Amino acid sequence: MNKLRQMAIFMRIVEAGSITKAAEKMALSKSVLSQHLKQLESELATTLLKRTTRRQSLTPSGKRFYDHCVQMHQISEQAWDEVMAQQTEPSGKLTITAPHALMDTLVVPALKHAFLRYPDVHFSLICQDEQLDLMHHDIDLAVRVGDSKDSRYKQRLLGSFTDVLCQAVGSTVDINSVAYIANHWQGTHIKHTFFRGGVESQSLSFAATHTTDTIAQTVSLIAAGFGVGLIPNVLLSNHPELTPVFIDQALSPAKVFTVHPYQGAVPVSVKLAQVAIKAQFDTLMEAL
Repeated sequence: MNKLRQMAIFMRIVEAGSITKAAEKMALSKSVLSQHLKQLESELATTLLKRTTRRQSLTPSGKRFYDHCVQMHQISEQAWDEVMAQQTEPSGKLTITAPHALMDTLVVPALKHAFLRYPDVHFSLICQDEQLDLMHHDIDLAVRVGDSKDSRYKQRLLGSFTDVLCQAVGSTVDINSVAYIANHWQGTHIKHTFFRGGVESQSLSFAATHTTDTIAQTVSLIAAGFGVGLIPNVLLSNHPELTPVFIDQALSPAKVFTVHPYQGAVPVSVKLAQVAIKAQFDTLMEAL
């Protein structure tokens, strides 16, 4: 029999005052509890309870063992209660990863709306344009552009945004010779297919002249007049120094998902973050 269960049953026998009363409270037979006590004393090679037909009393060894049983019960109850409490009120560490372009615009505002009243939640935010392995990096929730590469993970669609080919306000570019500022995830050879009214209008190819590590660097170089580059449409309103190269043509939308690794019960903090990020994404889309 499991040792923790043995200790719990012994504690119930002691607290009930007799095997008969303990059996009634636990909905077990007297013979089962008697056999349990006999087996326990045999395994411990000592007498725990002195019993007569009218009363029972603890031996010195029994008293020490009972005290340990109570402590173990209190610890197990505390562990149970704490985990259950976490399912109703978020607490503990919450690790979230998102692309550079979406962390400050999407994730942080969502967390502000949802978690300011929960001071026991501690964030670990990872800006990463590449898809990290959630289990390997101990990540609770990821915001990703495009489908997850790992089918083990649970993903939920947030919606779609569109990358916009941008230039500095007031500049005039020759699209066939202009320098291209590439985000690091784009590589060095870039091809864009544009659509007008749902119909393909043109395809353009570029060799990266400049490369950047973050979307903020891309914005800075475009605004400084170093060339053209992609900026998500959800960020454009924050950067009046940029303007689209094409007003009447657009690239294909990119789907955005939240992804988590939990197969069973999802922690309440992860659920709350998902809902908040979805609401913030909808707000960003409505503002376009």
